[in-house]
Amino acid sequence: MAKGEWARYWQHDGLPGIDLLRAHYVRHTFPRHSHEGYVFATITGGIEDVGLPDGVVHAGPGTVVMINPEVPHTARAGGPEGWMYSTLYPSSQVVADIAAETTTIRGTPGFAETDVVDHQAARLIREVHRAAEEGNALAADSMLRIMVSRMLRTYGSALPPRELRTAGARDAARARAVLEERMTDPPTLQALASELGTSPFALLRAFRDSYGMPPHTWLTDARVRRARRLLDAGIAPAEAAVAVGFTDQPHLNRHFARIVGVPPGAYQRGRGLDGAR
Repeated sequence: MAKGEWARYWQHDGLPGIDLLRAHYVRHTFPRHSHEGYVFATITGGIEDVGLPDGVVHAGPGTVVMINPEVPHTARAGGPEGWMYSTLYPSSQVVADIAAETTTIRGTPGFAETDVVDHQAARLIREVHRAAEEGNALAADSMLRIMVSRMLRTYGSALPPRELRTAGARDAARARAVLEERMTDPPTLQALASELGTSPFALLRAFRDSYGMPPHTWLTDARVRRARRLLDAGIAPAEAAVAVGFTDQPHLNRHFARIVGVPPGAYQRGRGLDGAR
């Protein structure tokens, strides 16, 4: 990390299905990626520029950023001082359970707004972190549920179902399935398009329209996701790198740190793992 930067990405045993990140980034930039679950982040200092499909959000102190599952986005500093934030990454199941218990939302819950100035929610996010760091799982879990319920009741609604209506969307879904299956030895764009009976540029456009990023960017993100699951299982980073198709551990380290915000070793330590079996 650059001078002055720090980050802690971790899990608390008493908060299953939740990842926590507190960090100060200055030069670090997150490339386009997405999450399987939700993002709730509050800025505690500086400005974060979040690049989303419909534009850039300039988030400052007191702002809560909410990102739905599988929404592609980038992040970088909005000023020379960088940004500090506290972030919660609850799984889709955690949010769905809270929505079912505390709201009338039916279907997949989500948020039409990406950034809101909500000082109470921002305080709750910070307090979840504080309680977890103090080992108070009861308080952390309680405040997490209060915060998520508040955001769902105030800003939430049911997300529209994703339908594959066009031939391009169907080709993009088929291409994604091929890349997932052959992650360690993916085809070229030309070969993939030929296999699917389309042209390279048509497939490229369809894939970007469906997933918000070109196939090679999506594949890197998918490899990091799979590597995270292997690291969670205690697999050493060097083994995980090869298993997901990176050339070696340094390649995993670089992409993992850019997308997750910490390198694989720090990620495992945040889960009480040392990468050795």
